[in-house]
Amino acid sequence: MSAAADCPERDSAGGSHFDDLRPNGKGLLVDQSSRGQEKAGNLLTRQTKSKSEINDMVRSSTITVSDKAHILTMQKFGLRDTIVKSRLVQKEEDYTYIQNFRFFVGTYNVNGQSPKECLQPWLSHSIQAPDVYCIGFQELDLSKEAFFFHDTPKEEEWFKAVSESLHPDAKYAKVKLIRLVGIMLLLYVKEEHAAHISEVGAETVGTGIMGRMGNKGGVAIRFQFHNTSICVVNSHLAAHTEEYERRNQDYKDICSRMQFCHVDPSLPPLTISKHDVILWLGDLNYRIEELEVEKVKKLIEEKDFQTLYAYDQLKTQVAAKAVFEGFTEGGLTFQPTYKYDTGSDEWDTSEKCRAPAWCDRILWKGKNITQLSYQSHMALKTSDHKPVSSVFDIGVRVVKEELYRKTLEEIVRSLDKMENANIPSVSLSKREFYFQNVKYMQLRVESFTIHNGQVPCQFEFINKPDEKSYCKQWLNANPSKGFLLPDAAMDIDLELFVNKTTATKLNSGEDKIEDILVLHLERGKDYFLSVSGNYLPSCFGTPIHTLCYMREPISDLSLETVRELTLMPLWTEDDGSHLENPLEIPKELWIMVDYLYRNAVQQEDLFQQPGLRLEFEHIRDCLDTGMIETLSNPSTSNHSVAEALLLFLESLPEPVICYSAYHNCLECSGNYTASKQVISTLPTFHKNVFHYLMAFLQELLKNSAKNHLDENILASIFGSLLLRNPAGQQKLEMVEKKKAQEFIHQFLCNSP
Repeated sequence: MSAAADCPERDSAGGSHFDDLRPNGKGLLVDQSSRGQEKAGNLLTRQTKSKSEINDMVRSSTITVSDKAHILTMQKFGLRDTIVKSRLVQKEEDYTYIQNFRFFVGTYNVNGQSPKECLQPWLSHSIQAPDVYCIGFQELDLSKEAFFFHDTPKEEEWFKAVSESLHPDAKYAKVKLIRLVGIMLLLYVKEEHAAHISEVGAETVGTGIMGRMGNKGGVAIRFQFHNTSICVVNSHLAAHTEEYERRNQDYKDICSRMQFCHVDPSLPPLTISKHDVILWLGDLNYRIEELEVEKVKKLIEEKDFQTLYAYDQLKTQVAAKAVFEGFTEGGLTFQPTYKYDTGSDEWDTSEKCRAPAWCDRILWKGKNITQLSYQSHMALKTSDHKPVSSVFDIGVRVVKEELYRKTLEEIVRSLDKMENANIPSVSLSKREFYFQNVKYMQLRVESFTIHNGQVPCQFEFINKPDEKSYCKQWLNANPSKGFLLPDAAMDIDLELFVNKTTATKLNSGEDKIEDILVLHLERGKDYFLSVSGNYLPSCFGTPIHTLCYMREPISDLSLETVRELTLMPLWTEDDGSHLENPLEIPKELWIMVDYLYRNAVQQEDLFQQPGLRLEFEHIRDCLDTGMIETLSNPSTSNHSVAEALLLFLESLPEPVICYSAYHNCLECSGNYTASKQVISTLPTFHKNVFHYLMAFLQELLKNSAKNHLDENILASIFGSLLLRNPAGQQKLEMVEKKKAQEFIHQFLCNSP
C-alpha cells in the first residue's frame, strides 16, 4: 500500500530540493551575523531575492536555501569585521523587531518499517499551515546492512511520504536532510521564507558502542532565520528501563561533540548551546519506573497522567539537573507512545510485555517561544511507537533595514575614531599548567581567563615554527581563537585527552606531557603558556608482544622497563635473555575475555550496546593495577567489559592481524584455506590472540538464541578491529569493509 494512500495530491517532494545552491552574483543574502564589515563609504547592501528568483529556486531540484558559508567566501574576515559584528550583536534590539512564526516539530520511531499509511493526520492536523517543519525519525532501518554500512532505501521512502503529507495550504522547500543510520531529520520552510534562511549546517554524533556506532546518537540541523539562530536536534538515546544513566551520558555526548563550522573561520565552532532557539526531539527512551505494568496501564485507562508522570525518568533526571538543564517540556496530556503491537492501539502483548512509557518527547530552550500544542497521534499504526508533534509560535528577530543601516553607520564611525588606538594587550590568570597522573581516555581540564584591556582584540593559538599544529595531539584549547571587546573576559579550557593515537608514544617515553602554547594577539604581542604533567602507562595502547612480556601489571613496572618493552621489535621471540618467559597472550585480554565467558555469553545485545564511561575507567584501572578481583564488582555491567575489550583491540598500535598482512587477507577472503595460511604467518603472539578470540566468539555463537548474535554481526564488529587498513584514518571503501567482514566470517563458521 502506498504511503500516499488517501492523501490529497501534492507537487512531488512537497516543494523543491534546496541542497546545492551556489552564489550567482545577484540577489544574495548578506550575512546577518557579520553585517557592517565594510567602512561607511562602502556599506554592505542587504539585498533580497526577487520573486522570480525565489520561484526559480523552488522549482529547481538542484539548489538549496541560501547558505552563508558560500556567500561569505566572498568577504574578508579580520579584526575590524569582528568588532563590527560584535557591536551589531550588542545593539541588535535597536534595529530588529520580534515576529512570530509557526513551527511544527514532530518525532516518530518507525521501528524499521516502510511507510504504509498517509502521514497527514500527524503532519497536517493544524488548521494553519506551519511556516517551518522540523521532522525527526528514529529506527528508520533496523537491518544489519544499515547499521554497518549506513546505506538504506528507507531514507527515500520516508522522505517521499513526508513530502506528500505536508500541509496542503502551502508550498514548501526542503532546506536539509541529515541521517545517521536510522536517525533522520528533515527541515522544510514555506517557499516565501526561503530567502531568509541562511548559514545552514548539519552534523551527526554516534553514541553507540565505542562512542561512534550510529544505532544510537543524534543528528542536528542549524540555521539562521532572519536574525535568529536556531538549532534542531533529533536524538535516539540508549534503550532499556534501567539504563537511564547511559541515556544521560548519550545526551551529554551529543551536546559536547556536536559542533558546526562557523561561517567566520576566525571563530571557534558553534555548539548546540550557542543558538538563540534549540528544539530537541526524538526517542529519548526514558521510561516509567517503580510501578508494575498493570498499575501503569490502570493509570492510563483512568487518564491519570499527572500521577503517572511523577514516575517518569526524564522528569526525575531533569529535576536532578542531570540532563536538559534550562530546557522546557509541555505538560504530558496524552497517553504513553510506546509500546504498542504493530498495526493496533493495543499495548505490547509480546513475551517481554514492555511497560508503557513516554519515550518520544519534544523539549525546547530559548526566548519568545510559546507552545500551542503537544500531542500524540493514535491514528498512525505502522510502528510500535506513536508519532508525537508539537506546534510552537516562535518569536524571530526581523531586521528593520533603515534602522540597521543607521546602527551600522554609527558603529563604523566610532570605529574610525579608535582606529589608531593603542596596541591591544591582555592579562592571563594563569600561564603554567600541570596535569598530574594522566590516564588513558580520561579527560582532564585546566582553565584560565583572558582579561582584555581597553582595545578590542582578536586572539588565536598559533603554530610554533616547523610545527603543523598549535599543540600536541593529546591537547586542545577550547576555544582556540576568539574576539574580546574592551574590558571583556573569556575562559579558556585546556583539555588533555590521551587516546589510541597518542598512548603508545607516551608509554614508550618517545613523547611526554610537555608543550608550549603560543597565544597570539592580532596587532599585539604573543603570550607563552607552559603545559606539563605525567602520564600513567596503560595496557591500552601497548603492543601485544610487549604485554606478553609483562607478567606484572603495567603500573608495577618502572617507567624505564615499560619504555624498553614498548620499544621492543614486533618480531621479538624469546631467546632466553629475558628474566621471565613470555605469556602466550596478554593477561589483560585473558581477564576481559574470561569475565565475559563466565558472565555474559547469554547477554542480549553484547558488543552492540555501549557501557558507561565511569565503568570503563574502573575496568582500565583494574587491568593496569592487577586488582582483577574488583572487576567483579556487581555494579560493573557486561556491556562495559565488552566495550572495554573492543577499545583494547582498537588501541593496539599494531592490530591483531598485522598491517603487513592486511592486503593478503582481503585478497584471500572467501578462500578459507588461503586465509588460514595468512594467519599462520603472523608473529606468534598475534597468532595466539587471533585464535583465542575466534574460539571465544564461537562460544558466543553457541548461545545465539539468548544473546541474539550471529556470524555477520560479530564479523562486522571484529573485522574492523582485527583487520585495519595501514593507511590509518583514510575512509574505507564499502568493498574493503565487506571483504574484511568476510575474512573474519570464515573463521567463525569453521572449526579450527
